[in-house]
Amino acid sequence: MTLIIPIFIGLAAGVSSGIFGIGGGIIIVPLLIFTMGYTQTEANVTSLAAMLLPVGIFGVYAYWRAGALPMPHIWAALLIAFGILIGAYFGARLALLLPTDILTKAFAVFLVLVAIRIWFKAG
Repeated sequence: MTLIIPIFIGLAAGVSSGIFGIGGGIIIVPLLIFTMGYTQTEANVTSLAAMLLPVGIFGVYAYWRAGALPMPHIWAALLIAFGILIGAYFGARLALLLPTDILTKAFAVFLVLVAIRIWFKAG
């Protein structure tokens, strides 16, 4: 059973990533916490480790093949990836300095703020 849950978490993140461009922070982290009992820090690092692999390559290929990924967007993605490379290192260093309860509460506030922003922007 323990092997099945991560596979389903990965599938949920993959489908969500393909549809909405989301996965790690909004899908994987909460599911690891709620279904597998991970701490916030454990969930963060597990999600980050999962994304080390080129998990989005087939989704990107499908969009590119359909003509939905023009060259300027590819360059933007590469620049974002560079920012992620640097930012993930410093973010991880900061997360390791924070107590788990503070990190969890900060993550919850982040999700609520994103949800509120999306809710009012969609209307």
